[in-house]
Amino acid sequence: MSHFAKVLNGQVIQVIVAEPEFFDTFVDTSPGQWIQTSYNTYGNQHKLGGTPLRGNYASVGYVYDATNDVFYEPQPYASWTLNHSTWLWEAPSSYPTDGKLYSWDEPTTSWVEV
Repeated sequence: MSHFAKVLNGQVIQVIVAEPEFFDTFVDTSPGQWIQTSYNTYGNQHKLGGTPLRGNYASVGYVYDATNDVFYEPQPYASWTLNHSTWLWEAPSSYPTDGKLYSWDEPTTSWVEV
């Protein structure tokens, strides 16, 4: 079985599991386009060592960039930038590695201990 995302105006509105042949007989008159996505793709890497498919596994609300043929999450914070190699958003500073829990504070653009 494969996963397919329904995309409308560059946004994922539905994800289903189906065989590719399903779309040979499935009649969908609602607007949008079905695009295959891979459950095993994250950060433009295939977790089983295969070929990654479209940057990231699509979820409802994700962005579909038709120019680059990739799925990625919506921008979480205005200060974060999209890495065009991994198709993941990156904070302006790295997450601390001291073992404590942190959350992002956009007004100070920094990690704050929880």
